[in-house]
Amino acid sequence: MKGFVFHGPGQSAWEEVPDPGVKDPTDAIVRVDAVTICGTDLHILKGDVPEVCPGTVLGHEAVGEIVETGSDVRTVRPGDRVLVSCITACGRCRFCREGAYGQCQGGGGWILGHRIDGTQAEYVRVPYADLSVHPLPGAVGSEDAVLFADIFPTAYEVGVLNGGVRPGDTVVVVGAGPVGLAAVLTARLYTPERIIAVDLAESRLDAARRFGADAVVAVGDGPEQLIADLTEGLGADVAIEAVGVPESFEMCTRMVRPGGRVANVGVHGRAATLHLEDLWIKNVTITTGLVDTSSTPTLLRMAAAGRLPTSSLVTHTFPLEHMEEAYDVFARAADTGALKVVLGRPRHDTLAVPTV
Repeated sequence: MKGFVFHGPGQSAWEEVPDPGVKDPTDAIVRVDAVTICGTDLHILKGDVPEVCPGTVLGHEAVGEIVETGSDVRTVRPGDRVLVSCITACGRCRFCREGAYGQCQGGGGWILGHRIDGTQAEYVRVPYADLSVHPLPGAVGSEDAVLFADIFPTAYEVGVLNGGVRPGDTVVVVGAGPVGLAAVLTARLYTPERIIAVDLAESRLDAARRFGADAVVAVGDGPEQLIADLTEGLGADVAIEAVGVPESFEMCTRMVRPGGRVANVGVHGRAATLHLEDLWIKNVTITTGLVDTSSTPTLLRMAAAGRLPTSSLVTHTFPLEHMEEAYDVFARAADTGALKVVLGRPRHDTLAVPTV
């Protein structure tokens, strides 16, 4: 088969790789029908995630069809259409028993496209399939469903829930990329008074408006002053960092009110300064986190019921074999206007053949 292989910082290719097979009785093999690219994949290509070994197939989000299962798999079978979660859960370790699947100590956690070959390929082996794939309702199309492998549970769990968004809050989301936009959408479920989006790119600020941000502001136009003006000088109740650079994290800590919460979502490759000389007296709570995906079934039900609009997040689609082109478009989002790119197999409509 073919897959998108990481060969070291700045080096990658869509190339022939060995077909995956069942190694453990809890494995499933999934034929990939739709896959997407994450900002974390760009961090890997930059060398920000050094534990990813050269030769690894990237990707941790997919929709596909089960083609083979190990003898211990009970919840899915060949022919089932499933969502492949970005997080793998053994279900037995202390953290899995607590629902903290992202911290799995039994061989799971974030392993796809990180510790083992991932989803940006024609087929993928998924360990611990019973807890790591989700059967999909027919009402959710593949392009929409793949967004629930990572960005929606990440934004919801690590941003909105960790940030403790409550009715009447002022919420600022720094970074209006796919995860930041998903944070805007899921924060609205808690009826905050206002949501403000901050970004460098005007196209992403326009997208934030469409997804329900009450105000938007470019980084160069004084977002900290805008937050102060809107809150009578207090600051935001919740600041969600969805970029992953020191400047955005430090901005969040300056914009939050005394007693407020900073929820870091972004993947950081460089050290950020924690200004405790200013923060120690402000009762500020700072949270970090890797998504657990424990909310995925709930979010999928909401999507099936039409409660979470998703389709306009997908701005570009490609065939699987155009992976390198898709990476280029996604990496140049400021120029291309890309939010989420989805790659998939060609669709084949069923034709009724008249009988003679």
